[in-house]
Amino acid sequence: MFDQWNIAFWEYEYFAPLWFMALALLPIAYFLWQKKETQAPGFLKFTGKPTEQSTFSSRWIPILRSIIVFSYLASLGLVIVSMTKPYHPESPEGVHQDFKKGIDIVIALDVSVSMLAMDFEPNRLEASKRVAKQFIDGRRGDRIGLVVYAGEAYTACPATMDHEILKQQIDAVSPEGLEGGTAIGTGLGTAVTRLRNDSLPSRVIILLTDGTNTAGDTDPITAAEVARAKKIRVYTIGVGSNGEAPTPVSTPFGVRYENMPVEIDEELLMKIATLTNGQYFRATDEASLQKIYAEIEKLEKQKLTDKKYSSDPPATPMAFLNWALMLACITWIVQRMVFRNEQ
Repeated sequence: MFDQWNIAFWEYEYFAPLWFMALALLPIAYFLWQKKETQAPGFLKFTGKPTEQSTFSSRWIPILRSIIVFSYLASLGLVIVSMTKPYHPESPEGVHQDFKKGIDIVIALDVSVSMLAMDFEPNRLEASKRVAKQFIDGRRGDRIGLVVYAGEAYTACPATMDHEILKQQIDAVSPEGLEGGTAIGTGLGTAVTRLRNDSLPSRVIILLTDGTNTAGDTDPITAAEVARAKKIRVYTIGVGSNGEAPTPVSTPFGVRYENMPVEIDEELLMKIATLTNGQYFRATDEASLQKIYAEIEKLEKQKLTDKKYSSDPPATPMAFLNWALMLACITWIVQRMVFRNEQ
């Protein structure tokens, strides 16, 4: 349950903000109380010297009376704020619903042997995994899944809101046990099948590769057309420095690293992005890869700005009402204890 005592009003949004205008009545109420106090006849008549009269009074009494009035007015102000129907867009109670930040994302990660090239630190795959986890940390409220592919593809983690489990799966992926090659079409097609028809309104695939389509039975363009038919946007990322990079090569004497040309089918990746209303990016180092993920996050937030959803987040006024009730009760108790003889 969302924190029932959080009244950090700047973290909320409001369904009925016009109620804030009622807060203008509070200064008027305080002015009327002050006027009543100054005109009150008092409960005790006394005739004598001012020095003698001062012995019957205390400076903290009028201060305490003002604090009590301020407390009652603050309680009333909190009740008025609750009438604005505040809601918290990132409340854990609502992240599963179709509003504000509801996005389903699948990261399709190339884990072919060429991703072990060392033009990134320590290599392309580890840098891609590291940046992907940073991206996941910033997508609270979204369901995110992981598909990995080389010459074949499999789902390492279905779309989930348990991001810790997802990051553990990202840490565990490697080229070991997969067929050689780069099956871009198979990887994309597998990611498309993971975004079910009951997914959230906004569905996205982030396809990352460092090569060309050299394996698999699924044509990448065909997979992109299926994604377009299902209204899934695909952001494609080509990973690799310009020129040559130290790349692992199998030899009769084992695996050794040789400088190999970086070959990315940018034309294909651009076509996939264009077909699906996505965008193509090129990452030549880890810093540029981080900027790409940040840009994708920005683009997705922008696309959701004008989107209307069939369900609204629940109003959460209880925090303001809880504080109003507690403050009013404490003030009433103090008032009864200190001014219990008041008629």
